[in-house]
Amino acid sequence: MKAISVMGIDLAKNVFHVYAEDRNRKGVVRKRFSRSQIIRFVANTSKCLIGVEACGGANFWVREFKKFGHTVRMIPPQYVKPFVKTNKNDFNDAQAICEAVQRPSMHFVSEKSIEQQDIQILHRVRNRLVRNRIGVCNEIRGFLAEYGIVSGSGVSKLRKKVQEILSTDEGQFTGRAKTVIGELYGEWIQMEERIERLNEQIKGVFEGDESCQRISKIPGVGPITATAIVAAVGNPSVFKNGRQMAAWLGLVPRQSSSGGKSTLLGISKRGDNYCRMLLVHGGRSVVKYAPNKLDKQSLWVSEKRRTRGYNKAAVAVANKNARIIWRMLMTGESYRPAA
Repeated sequence: MKAISVMGIDLAKNVFHVYAEDRNRKGVVRKRFSRSQIIRFVANTSKCLIGVEACGGANFWVREFKKFGHTVRMIPPQYVKPFVKTNKNDFNDAQAICEAVQRPSMHFVSEKSIEQQDIQILHRVRNRLVRNRIGVCNEIRGFLAEYGIVSGSGVSKLRKKVQEILSTDEGQFTGRAKTVIGELYGEWIQMEERIERLNEQIKGVFEGDESCQRISKIPGVGPITATAIVAAVGNPSVFKNGRQMAAWLGLVPRQSSSGGKSTLLGISKRGDNYCRMLLVHGGRSVVKYAPNKLDKQSLWVSEKRRTRGYNKAAVAVANKNARIIWRMLMTGESYRPAA
């Protein structure tokens, strides 16, 4: 077998498909391996370029393959798809990865360290609990409405209303209904306690990371957003500029251009949904309070709100913040407000 120059590996839980080429781009390996066999095969292969799709478990395999001196690159799945020839199967996927990883214009995903993955776990669990808490609150509101009770908007008003219902023996609720609502309320409180514990852990990460503290000075970026962005981005040098990072977060317009006519649509919403959500929520906060300020950025935000509307202004702030974050991570600079 000739020396391998480039290898594409289709990752899976237990079965891995490999396609490799030599320096003349001639296929020399087309083989299936088990989980234990793939480690031995890669370890016994001379140093080469390895391409894998960015998927669940990919960061682990990138770290493992790099231990043997290989250059390993992760490719977004949507960028591999155009290279799949004829019917889709695991070997064709591996060949498509091998082809895509050699493209000079290909965009790659940065490898995440174990520390970054630890931070992302905190954020993912917290995000799930926040969504579940909203679901429980909405369920309680729906049940109360069935009994003719409407609570004011906001979590604090709903909590007060539920506490009043559970603390009195009077009213239109039966014992069975009170029991169910009491159990839902207990579930709600337990989730809030878990969210608070996770917030404390995220706060500890924030206080121990200088990069997070620097970018948290940006209006609309707090400790939650800062730690999530730093964990998700990893190495900012994988982006050529701030606009490319904003595009990765889905904060730039989609395009539909033909015949020399360029049409811009809504934002693409690609990339990390969670980080985009945090940046947009932070942007909404900036837009909300901008009319009360007279600094240069607030005037810009107010003008965007007047001409484009509240939501588009919030997205514009999120886009701008993403670019600023990239610049600060690349250069190590501190945030400087617009003069």
